[in-house]
Amino acid sequence: MSAAETFGAVVGEVVQYVGLFLLGVLAGEELIVRYGIHPALSTLDDRAHLPARQALVRRLRVVVPIVMLPAAALAVTVLVVVTGPGLAMRWATLIAMVVFLLLSFLGTVPINVKVNDWRADAPPGDWKAVIRRWARIDVFRSTAATIAFLFAVLAVAYQTG
Repeated sequence: MSAAETFGAVVGEVVQYVGLFLLGVLAGEELIVRYGIHPALSTLDDRAHLPARQALVRRLRVVVPIVMLPAAALAVTVLVVVTGPGLAMRWATLIAMVVFLLLSFLGTVPINVKVNDWRADAPPGDWKAVIRRWARIDVFRSTAATIAFLFAVLAVAYQTG
């Protein structure tokens, strides 16, 4: 193996493991938000629920893109740079990430923007229905992030196995 090929292989490995790490962080964050934080929010009375949800939106709209966007970019990079076994799993990782991004940008993000603009002391009459719609979309969204991580793990396993 030439020096250039060795360098390329090392770069591919580093990109793959950094991507795997970010996908794991993203999946973990999504699972905690979906199955930990949001069920807890639903137990709050209406006066506490909306301000808590708005505070969560304000925080996560900064934190999640810091992980989500590099994870998506690395999923594409891994597909291009890494060769060998696991190609189907690398494609599956990317497809799951695309689903996650679509559900985010077309589903939960527009709802979060609306929620963040609501007055906590006078939310719209249909606010609970909007929150239920967000929750239905988020089940699929968090599942897509988790599946992307699973496929990335399998891709690494095939690559190293």
